[in-house]
Amino acid sequence: MSASSMTTGSDSDPSPEAAEASPRATPAATVPLPPGAARRRELRQQRRAERWRNLWRLVVFSGLSAGLATVLLRQGWMLQSPSQVEVSGSRMVSREQVIQAGQLRFPLPLLALRPRELRATLSAALPVEQVRVSRWMLPPRLRVELVDRQALARAQRRGLHGPEPGFIDRVGNWIDQRQSAGLAIQPHSDIMVIGWQERHRPALAAVLANRALIGPGLKEVRFDESGDLWLTTRELGSLRLGPVDGQLRRRLEVASHLNRTLPAQIRGKRPEWIDLSDPEQPELSLAGAVRILDEGSPATARRPPGGQ
Repeated sequence: MSASSMTTGSDSDPSPEAAEASPRATPAATVPLPPGAARRRELRQQRRAERWRNLWRLVVFSGLSAGLATVLLRQGWMLQSPSQVEVSGSRMVSREQVIQAGQLRFPLPLLALRPRELRATLSAALPVEQVRVSRWMLPPRLRVELVDRQALARAQRRGLHGPEPGFIDRVGNWIDQRQSAGLAIQPHSDIMVIGWQERHRPALAAVLANRALIGPGLKEVRFDESGDLWLTTRELGSLRLGPVDGQLRRRLEVASHLNRTLPAQIRGKRPEWIDLSDPEQPELSLAGAVRILDEGSPATARRPPGGQ
């Protein structure tokens, strides 16, 4: 056999070592995936893509919302003129007076308003009993609802420069000249209140609410420097009700009883004063004598301490 045939034979019949190395040299075949694995991988990829899309939507919507909010705050929720202030409920206070009392300047950001502070300012500056403030966004406007005070009596209090005149409403609140400026306030009675102070307001409100017990002749309500409460009526003259305490209503009831039952002979003498500080033992002063009044029997007289 020739050398060429031997070479050919050796090329066509590889050695066992070459046969063993041949499978490691060629690429391995793709292993098939288990059933459902491809579907799960596809779902994961879809969820990942959906998360990215949602993130972009959130970024875009947040930017649009922030821009819209900025525009609304600067331009949309803005009071541009007095016509956007609505005032209702009052027959005496106008929109211009509310704007002036509240020191409102236009243009005015609606969200910059503090309803509670504005309500307190208007209550102090205007003759109103109640104030309600609300902000409305669409369309932007400010709504102010008022309840007018009813001036029940004229009044006087001690001011920095002497006696200061004013009015009193039905619950004893003070109405000064500034609050009543330009308003047609006329008291509903001829009662005069003297010595008004804030601490006396509850007692004054109780007297005004129960004035029907005293009768139609109530002319004056006075608080002296010691804090005692005095009433002046057309029928009984001066009534000293004493300190303001829990017996106030009882004293008013006794005053009503005396107004109906006081003996005619005493009525004609016009008593100097009647002391009701002790409602169970009222005393009446008559020209140098003091009478202790009993609701069920005629009065008995005694000389006042130190009298002649």
